[in-house]
Amino acid sequence: MNTPAVTTFSFPTTIDFGVGAVDRLGQRIAELGASRPLVVTDAGLVNTEAFAQVRRALDDARRQFAVFSGVEPNPTDEHVEAGASALKYDDCDIIVAVGGGSAIDVGKAIRLRSTHAAPLITYDDARDGASRIRSEMPPMIALPTTAGTGSEVGRSAVITIGEVARKVVICSPHLMPNVAICDPALTVGLPPHLTASTGMDALSHNLEAVAAVGYHPMCDAIGLQGIALVAANLRQAVADGKDLIARHHMLMASMMGAIAFQKGLGATHSLAHPLGTELNMQHGLANALVLPHVVRFNRDAAREAYLRAAHYFRPPRPGTGASEGTGSDEAIDAFIAAIEQLRSDIGLPASLSAAGVSREGLPDLADKAYEDGCHALNPRKCTRDDLLGLYEAAYG
Repeated sequence: MNTPAVTTFSFPTTIDFGVGAVDRLGQRIAELGASRPLVVTDAGLVNTEAFAQVRRALDDARRQFAVFSGVEPNPTDEHVEAGASALKYDDCDIIVAVGGGSAIDVGKAIRLRSTHAAPLITYDDARDGASRIRSEMPPMIALPTTAGTGSEVGRSAVITIGEVARKVVICSPHLMPNVAICDPALTVGLPPHLTASTGMDALSHNLEAVAAVGYHPMCDAIGLQGIALVAANLRQAVADGKDLIARHHMLMASMMGAIAFQKGLGATHSLAHPLGTELNMQHGLANALVLPHVVRFNRDAAREAYLRAAHYFRPPRPGTGASEGTGSDEAIDAFIAAIEQLRSDIGLPASLSAAGVSREGLPDLADKAYEDGCHALNPRKCTRDDLLGLYEAAYG
């Protein structure tokens, strides 16, 4: 056996995790040598209790701050440019991103834009953009209010760029927030449907990382534990949003997914990204609709990874302590069925057609999916026709 190729990875972010962690915000700003934050968020979050907790933490620390609330789902380069202008206009020296993956990704891109003058497309990871990203940027603190993307500990920002009309991944260790403040109480107000879709996003990240091509036992181990946490807690988080134990575990699973997918992602994300850019579909829902079909497509190429993941979804046989479906093919079939059952139990639609996607648009979506770089590390190579076939299978 040849030794694996050299792998470069990092997850050095300082993390404050647990109920009450938000109260450390003022302290962390001071430790980073900053004084005036730009709070990056979306308009819908500004009037929530989660944002009120952040505001109180800043007020308690006697911090003056500005707010940029121009982030929208599936953010674009226009949002980034507006935020970068706000950072400069309000003379802010640190970014505090509050929200889901969209707000945190925009926060990362704003800090990049503040010191890097070239158009954002220059930093496209598919075009070796990481080599053009320098470390000189203002500091950043991320406070997630969803348990899905794990962007608070990730090194990537996913931004739709108008010039190429697709989602672009901008990736560098320099983009990782200096501090992630992960307080499960900030996720309590998330509605059930968003708890469900963002939770499936966390599952997709962990599972695709475990199955991705490459040698990374650290990420594999983290991803498997993330899968276990989702399997055990997502239903309860959706059923009772005030259950802080379930919220705690889902927030951890989300963060673990983002750490794990430093190894890579796969076809699920290549299929999901165009559903976001073209149809403005929530990213976690897009992942949930295609994930079982990608697992079925990859079953022979990622058999060992899926069997390890399936363990966390199989109930024990009565009186034996052993799991149902211990045969290889039977276990993977049961795993696919378990993903579909979880999706149904938390109230998400079962097909693209049920989510309002038009069959006529599938070929164009397949073109976009093939341009997306995530499928490069899918365990089974994908052609454009393969991706179209996956859309058709998910259409129902």
